[in-house]
Amino acid sequence: MTWKIDVKAHKGLLTFAVVIATIAVTFLSPYAKYFRSYWKDQGTSHVLVLSGNIEAHESVISFKTVQSRIVSLPFREGQSVHKGDVLAVADNSDYLQQLEIAKAGLEVQRRQLETARQNLTTAERTLKVDEAELKQRLLDHQRALSLQQQGFYSQASLDQTDTALTQSRAVLERDRSVQTAAARSVEVAQASVHNSAALATAARIVLGYTTLFAPFDGVVNVQQSEVGEVVVPGTPVVTLTNLDHVWLRAYLNESDLGGVKLGQAVQISFDGQNGSALEGHISFIAEKAEFTPKSVETHAERVNLVYRIKVDIDNPDHRLAYGMPADVHIPLNDAGR
Repeated sequence: MTWKIDVKAHKGLLTFAVVIATIAVTFLSPYAKYFRSYWKDQGTSHVLVLSGNIEAHESVISFKTVQSRIVSLPFREGQSVHKGDVLAVADNSDYLQQLEIAKAGLEVQRRQLETARQNLTTAERTLKVDEAELKQRLLDHQRALSLQQQGFYSQASLDQTDTALTQSRAVLERDRSVQTAAARSVEVAQASVHNSAALATAARIVLGYTTLFAPFDGVVNVQQSEVGEVVVPGTPVVTLTNLDHVWLRAYLNESDLGGVKLGQAVQISFDGQNGSALEGHISFIAEKAEFTPKSVETHAERVNLVYRIKVDIDNPDHRLAYGMPADVHIPLNDAGR
């Protein structure tokens, strides 16, 4: 009889324990990761552990003004590239032809400018001859007038010098007009050369746009286009990610805010970690609280107010990849314990 009573008592205690465990799991599971964060290091170093995903600067590489067919994509997703490496090449035959046409037009305008300058030189020389001749005709006319007044020169001879002087003046005026027109032609030719040179430069720049170069060392994170595909200006070709300097975004409870400082040194751990943890520092702490992002799985967690922080991480060996989950270990000071 005593044995049966003990069995019932044990069964009652077991049932009670199951009920308590169920309640604990039901009500505390949304906060389990926060508890794990504290329990992991509590009692030794008071380290707060927050989880997040690695983020990095991304640059979407596209053809600026080129509409053509892609003929080469030297790199695939996941491959590393160096600054200046060729990421993509588009068919440049049309743009090469446009450059040749622009260069030919520039050469024509340069020859026309040279001709205009030669004409101006000739007109200026002729003008100097005209001016010297007019000066001589004026002297002849003055001498003839003086001699005629003294009775040594006939009126007919004086009239001839007067006619020659008038003709020289007319020739000078005509050649001045020619020289002015020649100077104007040089100005027009110079403007034409300038415009043609600008067209050639623009054609050369557009031709250069048919080749895409890596703007920095990084990794091809996404390849949006394929060889043979016809792309228009602005169509993404590849997305390049800079993994030298990455960061982790995490969210901090208000109760922990006092124990975390801007610029504070932290450590980063991640799955598959081979070797020591990476070093980082807190580069941003939000001034205003916000609701936990919707990416958090449960509603109970989303309604909590948190503070966003950013942790900058040096990643010279690219041990951290874009999107990789990681943990940040933050030593808490007295205010945050």
